Amino acid sequence: MPAKRHLLKLFVGAAICVAVFLLYRSLGRYTLDEVEESLQSISGIRLMSAFFFVILSYLCLTGFDTLAVAYTGRRLSYRQTALTSFTALSIGHNVGMAALSSGTVRYRFYSRWGLTAEDVAKVIVFCGITVGLGLATLGGLALLLQPRATDLLGLDGWMKGAVGILCLAVPAAYLLVCAFVHRPLHLKTWRFEPPALKLALGQILIGTLNFACVAAAIHQLLATFTDVGYLAVATTYVTANIAALISHVPGGLGVLEATMLSILPSTASIGALIAFRVLYFFVPLAIGIPTLLVTEAYYRHRAGKLSEQTVV
Repeated sequence: MPAKRHLLKLFVGAAICVAVFLLYRSLGRYTLDEVEESLQSISGIRLMSAFFFVILSYLCLTGFDTLAVAYTGRRLSYRQTALTSFTALSIGHNVGMAALSSGTVRYRFYSRWGLTAEDVAKVIVFCGITVGLGLATLGGLALLLQPRATDLLGLDGWMKGAVGILCLAVPAAYLLVCAFVHRPLHLKTWRFEPPALKLALGQILIGTLNFACVAAAIHQLLATFTDVGYLAVATTYVTANIAALISHVPGGLGVLEATMLSILPSTASIGALIAFRVLYFFVPLAIGIPTLLVTEAYYRHRAGKLSEQTVV
């Protein structure tokens, strides 16, 4: 057990170091003049509205953890799940390998509040499924609701509709499983207990709303450079996010930009993507790292005090 604790501390320390390095390296790709010029080209109202949607997205993400903890059968306050979610994801989004990076931070918090390693594993899997459901639902809706056919992703006409329906079939099938299957599902060594239908509906709703907010933030920033519609941005963002998840590139660095630029009329619009990366990745990271350090210091000090009282 002591060896495991030391290993977890090592992972936390490594996650912090990697996150700080990535923050420096990512910002170092652009000169201060380039970042400043890109941001200045976007109106203040656009920046504020984009940041508003970023805040809404992170609020939605706290809902991921709230539902996941409820799924384990444990009871924690929203303050606890929100603190854990924001700290874990502000770092995990930048580090990449979310199951390991944000999962380690989650374990660090939740284990203090009585959750076991198995409970935390359930939280991680549940949140991962919520991500998939949100991406599939938003992608399907965006493809079906676009008013005209698009050559985006090489899809046109009925193919676009077919892919949209296929995407929506994923959350529909999930709801059916949760409604009618009341025993654990097994796939080799993997075991999953379908949540209650109420939780499943919450997953789809909050997951879709989260990615809709992220797409809205990007759309607000792109509006400075192009008149591309929200649904096209949403479809492209879903594709970019899937590519980033598959690549495991920290923060989707480069993957997001390359995919999003496929819908932009000129490379000048990279300013919008720089602004988005600053607002969605760097600002939360700059808050998340100090939050993790402060909480570590607080709980270590508190544990020391309890030890002293026990000895006395």
